[in-house]
Amino acid sequence: MTAAPRHLTGNYAPVTEELTAHDLPVTGALPPELSGWYLRNGPNPADAASGHWFFGDGMIHGVRLEGGRAVSYRNRWVRTSRLTDGARMYDGDGRRDLTAGPANTHVVRHAGRTLALVETALPYELTCDLDTKGPYDFGGRLHTAMTAHPKTCPATGELHFFGYGMLEPTHLTYHRADADGELVLSRPVEVPGPTMLHDFALTAGHVVLMDLPVVFDVELALAGGTMPYSWDDGHGARLGLLRRDDPHGRVRWFPVGPCYVFHVLNAHDAPDGTVVLYVMRYPQMWRRDADGGTRPQQAVLWKWTVDPAAGTVREEQCDDRPGEFPRVDDRLTGLAAGHGHMTSGTSLVRYDLSSGAVTAHDFGPGRTPGEAAFAPADGTPGGPGWLLTYVYDAAAGRSDLVVLDADDLTAPPVAAIHLPARVPFGFHGNWLADQPLH
Repeated sequence: MTAAPRHLTGNYAPVTEELTAHDLPVTGALPPELSGWYLRNGPNPADAASGHWFFGDGMIHGVRLEGGRAVSYRNRWVRTSRLTDGARMYDGDGRRDLTAGPANTHVVRHAGRTLALVETALPYELTCDLDTKGPYDFGGRLHTAMTAHPKTCPATGELHFFGYGMLEPTHLTYHRADADGELVLSRPVEVPGPTMLHDFALTAGHVVLMDLPVVFDVELALAGGTMPYSWDDGHGARLGLLRRDDPHGRVRWFPVGPCYVFHVLNAHDAPDGTVVLYVMRYPQMWRRDADGGTRPQQAVLWKWTVDPAAGTVREEQCDDRPGEFPRVDDRLTGLAAGHGHMTSGTSLVRYDLSSGAVTAHDFGPGRTPGEAAFAPADGTPGGPGWLLTYVYDAAAGRSDLVVLDADDLTAPPVAAIHLPARVPFGFHGNWLADQPLH
């Protein structure tokens, strides 16, 4: 008997039921200031089978907090056309169905809408109870897929994002929606080939695109059942700088060392005119060996400093511990954040981006956190707050939603909410406050 692939075993394995539970037990004391939903998206194949972890149908796991209580938990599949009708991304004539993605990567809120995202398709809009309203195309204006990592400018409220395709003549398009949710800008960006663009960076003055050497692989696509991308030594690696005040202007490209980046921690414009990015950098990704397999890689935190005047990028490794899922206080997106954090094994790691100091909270053997979202305690960007993350306990076979003091990761958890079901390992989520603190 063939062993099940890793992404379908242990806590990667999908759950089979949609649940609703109320008045969840809590160890510790939940901050009464936390009033809203913690939502996290991830792959959960409805048929309990998928060729790759990235392919599973999206499922949102949500916990409602209010008045110092864990009011409820619910998990719901995102009912995409792929899930309900078996729709396919491309038909036999190569026409793309933008509703046919798994919506399994992120869940965000903009202009009052809650959107489940995947980079290969349109968003799907959700209700407050996590029911699926349907695909969302910005009133018919969005004609590409949408990245799972849009960025909201804290100064303007604009949502910046991009869409890319594998077979379309225009591979990459940059988009901007205003604070009211109106799509006001879509412009193509010339790139030499169909690379996989998962994330990008935003600063107060720039959009920063990453054209890196993980490229659409026709042979893998025709074989099916796995990611249709592989490493291409001939493609090169570069960063593209677009001025926000000239969105139809030239994208300036700056070469960097070959690498791949799934996730950006943050970026900002420095007083000296440079643009600074913090990223989780892999030395390579999905390089095919002689037998067709790929070698596993790990990401560590790097700093890129783009000097537009000199036309150069200074590349510096900031840490040697492997990790992923970097985040900051979202109210500092595109600004000089003092701190950021990421997930590393059984720990959450906090970086002081000024001094380089590092602190961590280790949950202990067999207890694995996912991505942690920041929930602010007051209206001061970069001020006090909490980190919220699902933590899987392998010995108990269950999951908790754990709340940590973001300023003191060495302290015991502020609270742990004990969930009625295991939450499989997943991707990204957010704290969606009832009344966001700006």
